[in-house]
Amino acid sequence: MAEKRALQRSYPADGKISEWAAADGWRLRRFDWPAEQPRGELLFLGGRGDVFEKYLETLHYFRRQGWSIRSLDWRGQGGSGRCSPLAHCGHIDSFGHFRADLAAYWRTLERQGHPMVVMGHSMGGFLTLSALAHGIVDPDAAILIAPMLGLKGPLPPVIGERMARVMCRVGDPARPAWKGNERPATTVTRQALLTRDIDRYEDELFWQQYDPRLMTGPPSWRWVAEAFAETRMLASDPRVATIDTPLLAMIADHDGLVDAKAARRVLARVPDAEIVGFGRESAHEILREADPVRDRALAAIDDFLARRVAA
Repeated sequence: MAEKRALQRSYPADGKISEWAAADGWRLRRFDWPAEQPRGELLFLGGRGDVFEKYLETLHYFRRQGWSIRSLDWRGQGGSGRCSPLAHCGHIDSFGHFRADLAAYWRTLERQGHPMVVMGHSMGGFLTLSALAHGIVDPDAAILIAPMLGLKGPLPPVIGERMARVMCRVGDPARPAWKGNERPATTVTRQALLTRDIDRYEDELFWQQYDPRLMTGPPSWRWVAEAFAETRMLASDPRVATIDTPLLAMIADHDGLVDAKAARRVLARVPDAEIVGFGRESAHEILREADPVRDRALAAIDDFLARRVAA
């Protein structure tokens, strides 16, 4: 247990945290952790409000297998500052900023003959698939973990999008859309929405206490409106059917935050996509779930990489 806790709650001595300037000068926090004898490079893209610290245990796992690790906090969250005057509001004017940042960052990466893999969780999974459809990244393989290809909420998506647009017009679109938790109008705790593993859930709280600037609270109304619109548009984007990157997706079919059925519909249009499903045993954060779920997910990823990514 002590070894596991050390992996989860301490920075690796040979990892490096720095800043990277986007095209418009915005400073984004990045994490680089090279492997001693690299098998390839793995770019981890977190979800809304995520920071790489939450996934240190999993990043240790992949680095031990020879993957050099890279990660980037999205603009407006984590250690990459806020786009709202409110310190803990996750705001963005347009998801186009996320794609532009990813495109510019991708151009800085040097392959050095090694395979490149992108792993995106939740919003990071959506942005990975969107970037593939837009042709702004070209990894050797992509892995989507509980991708946000549809939103779960108290209202149908079409009504939710209209409501969010109205709320953007009648007040400051950069204000929080709700007070707390990961979704509005729910009696389910935030912990239950994210993971059944209380220890791994508390890792996130540890890092927020260690460095309060890493905490991102509820999204803004503009983020909500953008998320509804972007997922709706990607669902019908003909470019999804032209993606030729080998892709593995992990779907939690009883996910309380993203729409698993919508994800399956979108991924069915990707020519080379494999899907691994989980039942009620898994909440949203599959790689931070209890060991039986997490171990099965890691085994599926290992198998996929062994089969689809050349050494």
